[in-house]
Amino acid sequence: MLNFNRWPSVKNKISFFSFLLFPVSLLIKLLSLLKRFLTKTNQSSIPIICVGNIYLGGTGKTPLCIEIFSILKNLNMNPVFVRKKYDSFQDEADLQKQVGPVYQNNKRIEAVKEALQNKANVAILDDGFQDFSINKNLSIVCFNKKQWVGNGLTIPSGPLREGLSALKRANCVVINGEKNIDIENKIFSKNKEIKIFYAKYRAQNINECKNKKVIAFAGIGNPENFFNLLKDNKIDIVEEIKFPDHHKYSEETLENLINKAKENNTILLTTEKDYFRIDENYKQNINFLKIEVEIENRNQFIDEIKKVI
Repeated sequence: MLNFNRWPSVKNKISFFSFLLFPVSLLIKLLSLLKRFLTKTNQSSIPIICVGNIYLGGTGKTPLCIEIFSILKNLNMNPVFVRKKYDSFQDEADLQKQVGPVYQNNKRIEAVKEALQNKANVAILDDGFQDFSINKNLSIVCFNKKQWVGNGLTIPSGPLREGLSALKRANCVVINGEKNIDIENKIFSKNKEIKIFYAKYRAQNINECKNKKVIAFAGIGNPENFFNLLKDNKIDIVEEIKFPDHHKYSEETLENLINKAKENNTILLTTEKDYFRIDENYKQNINFLKIEVEIENRNQFIDEIKKVI
């Protein structure tokens, strides 16, 4: 997996790296188009709500999936999470399992079929916007206002899986951040019918960290978003430590973090997804931030969901 945290110049602006890698981006785009053309689209007998992105990671898909699960339960539905199975990346699935049933398979459509056998009547497809093997009834694309589309180029020249034209396939966009007319205009230029919603990602247990010095660490798509959330809540951060997305924490790494915290008389704080990747023997020494999603115009968002169930 490409780690753009190591290439900030590629991630945020068009640079020499971007030009150097541009031919590879064109090749990947061509192969993706070919794959799409050759892929058979399967229909499901239950509604499929897809939550995806075109930016590589850090857009808040997982918390939004959990919020949609809660909405569906309140609508007396029997929802499930459906994911492609990655043996190395189980943190998000483990997080969702705390909320409801998770079905995983190398082919998402097979996971949907398994969920059907277990009486599911709606599937939340986490990170399946680029999977053309399943017909979606509602496609939601997530963005973070701070990263938006980076330098606007696709991998590896930039941080995008697809260009903005992919929004022609989407029904809704959810933006993590404040209202931005310029971003809205760029979205509407690709899809005039799309619905745009804004969301805030709030920390439920932030008060546990108040008046304490913190060493914050994260191995997620955009660790800066985690650190900025702490700063926005006036948390006293002594040090910020970044790891690659889905990083597996070794015993040595965890021991070093714990010792560093003791030496600096601080607490260790990480994301909930990171916490699920930490060995049980070390969890008592580490705190995590539990995130919830607040969607503006929530009733209108629920109306979009009601249209497909």
